[in-house]
Amino acid sequence: MIYKLVPIADWARVAAEQEVPPSALDRQDGFIHLSAQDQIVETARRHYAGATGLVLLAVDAERLGGDLRWEPSRGGALFPHLYGSLPVEAVVGVHELPADVPVADAVADLLG
Repeated sequence: MIYKLVPIADWARVAAEQEVPPSALDRQDGFIHLSAQDQIVETARRHYAGATGLVLLAVDAERLGGDLRWEPSRGGALFPHLYGSLPVEAVVGVHELPADVPVADAVADLLG
């Protein structure tokens, strides 16, 4: 399982578009940033501190096919990068994060 944090407003658009819209950073870098379970808390801490109105998407990596690549990133760790769209069929879990808990703490609590 791999993970993606997205604003609730973006997740709400998925029903009409049948794919998760890429973030501004995703568009800038040319791929969709995802995180493994052991990476998502630090991703939340670094990129979403103070953010509210987010959902954590659990994504079945096997449903992404050859567009998913594991590439070096932070500290040389391999991160999942998706070179294509993130289809709604690959999302197997959606967890709304509470607004009154720091994002990294909420993610850590969810994933135990």
